[in-house]
Amino acid sequence: MVLPKKSLKEQIEELRDLIRYHERKYYVDNDPEISDGEFDELMQRLRELEAAHPELITPDSPTQRIFDGTLEGFVQVQHKVAMLSLDNAYDFDALSEFDERVRRSLGVSGDIEYVTELKIDGVGVALLYEDGALVRGATRGNGSVGDEITENIRTIRSVPLRLCSDAPFVPRVLEVRGEVFLGRDEFERINRQREAAGLPIFANPRNSAAGSLRLLDVRDVASRKLDTFIYTISYLEGDGISTHWEALRLLRSWGFKVNPLARLCSGIEQVKAYCREWEERRHSLGYDTDGVVVKVNRLDYQRALGQTTKNPRWAIAFKFPAEQATTKLLAIEVQVGRTGAVTPVAHLEPVRLSGTTVKRATLHNEDEIRRKDIRIGDIVLLEKAGEIIPQVVKPITARRTGEEKVFHMPKNCPVCGSKLVRPQGEAIRRCVNSACPAQVKERIMHFASRAGLEIDGLGPALVDMLVDRGMVRSFADLFRLDQEQLARLPRMAEKSASNLVAAIEKSKKVPFDRFIYALGIRHVGAYVARVLAENFGSIDELISAKAEQLAAIHGIGEVVAKSIEEYFSVEENVTAVRELLAEGVQLQYPARRPEAPSPIAGKRFVLTGTLSSMKREEAKKRIEALGGRVTSSVTKQTDYVVVGEQPGSKLAKAEKLGITTLSESEFLELLKS
Repeated sequence: MVLPKKSLKEQIEELRDLIRYHERKYYVDNDPEISDGEFDELMQRLRELEAAHPELITPDSPTQRIFDGTLEGFVQVQHKVAMLSLDNAYDFDALSEFDERVRRSLGVSGDIEYVTELKIDGVGVALLYEDGALVRGATRGNGSVGDEITENIRTIRSVPLRLCSDAPFVPRVLEVRGEVFLGRDEFERINRQREAAGLPIFANPRNSAAGSLRLLDVRDVASRKLDTFIYTISYLEGDGISTHWEALRLLRSWGFKVNPLARLCSGIEQVKAYCREWEERRHSLGYDTDGVVVKVNRLDYQRALGQTTKNPRWAIAFKFPAEQATTKLLAIEVQVGRTGAVTPVAHLEPVRLSGTTVKRATLHNEDEIRRKDIRIGDIVLLEKAGEIIPQVVKPITARRTGEEKVFHMPKNCPVCGSKLVRPQGEAIRRCVNSACPAQVKERIMHFASRAGLEIDGLGPALVDMLVDRGMVRSFADLFRLDQEQLARLPRMAEKSASNLVAAIEKSKKVPFDRFIYALGIRHVGAYVARVLAENFGSIDELISAKAEQLAAIHGIGEVVAKSIEEYFSVEENVTAVRELLAEGVQLQYPARRPEAPSPIAGKRFVLTGTLSSMKREEAKKRIEALGGRVTSSVTKQTDYVVVGEQPGSKLAKAEKLGITTLSESEFLELLKS
């Protein structure tokens, strides 16, 4: 018997299912079954098939996670069910009182079954699924109405774009609630980058996660590696669940990341034991938690208990106390970042705080030190209330001996000796010597970073070695390195040297926006770099641009415009660019925005069905060439839905939302106009 050959559509869907499976094993279960390289090969195969057959691309494809563009803003949406806040308990007496209220209201004399879950210090979100596909993500907002952040939510790898088909069932409509958070390692990585760039660091992972979800550049959101824990089903069409514990199991079966440390407790004493346990153990986790959420397990009990206008009566949050410690401030050191920003750091007598030994703490800037009157030799109070980076709260002035010394910021760079300058209106002093070794190292790291030229294998230790030995003083020097030179370095085998040379050679072909970002111009992040790349046809045009011309571009303010003009007014910076081009760096320029406004400029399009006159990729390019943008899903922000043959569910959604639909002939007329 000869089995029928699978259609291309079936092959693509099987490949998507395989990728979804491995995404879940890696990002949700933390139990990968294949290497990163093997996973990348699967994704590349899918991209190639979809590029050749764009009519088969679906919004829930793993390739469609990251919207290639910038959002115009956020619209408000109504939650299926209000997102209430929780009452807080700050001690075990308050937990006992909560339990007594629950039992009294229900008329139950024995123990109540509770579910205890770690309270993640993140940002609450609601995710809506229809027919198994993610259609909307929203912030909590005021509890009833939140901001739609669907495109940003889609970048989070632990959020399934489609529910697992092998679950007990897939509901037609489902809304779940969860917490978006940043792991501690990722938070530290982001703050290291910001500090090196002379930007203010985030105070804690929660602020960083909240700020990330509000970014308009979706690719910047994706670069932050946000994560989620989903903790409840808020709406389920055809609800047949009887307990919250059962709901958590069902969420896991659909592919959501559910915190594995949740526990089913019989009675309030077991709840207290759980709280004691995790108050001690919380520092062993890779993320921040500021307490424990306690929920009545039976859903019929929850309904009977009801809610106030603000809080459910069947749940409460037990809050961990903020942790503090005192220690001696031994010295204050200043560090030099990529842009020359010089920031003070406290060196401390080692002290245990939040489960780790703290030896250093940030002091932000000299004004902060003066305002708090922090002196070398002080006994200081440290706090890590939900934060990774310890903060010096204040000095303990009552314990001063008179031997403490007032700190003064140095007048010269501690690395190169150049005079430090504090620009008017700024809190940070800067080293203006671009050849300062500390700056060179940070600039090289930024240049080679993933958002820049993405040179794999060029880590901090190797950069330190290359700069200290005088092998690299500029960006162009990287392209002059050869395998023989590198292989002679300590701990650099022949294979490692060969791989690095290959990675440097590969990086020579670079999109214009990433090249601009890699230069490390102050105030120019990934988003501003893309705006510049879209508005200037060559690097020469950008070099000669004046601040007035730059400030006239949407998305470029006066401060950024002045910074760009100042950067290219320095002869050494222009020379650095010329040297890179001479070493074979090839800039890949995007399609220019139209000179004159068109009816398409600034409009958002969604394509559905098959077009007879062109492939979907060509239609996308023509829209973008005229200043429009193409997105994968229909939302209230969509301006037009272009309808080809055999349209999918996007047409129905467009009609439901009242979005203008265009036939193929109407679309072609719009392009001509």
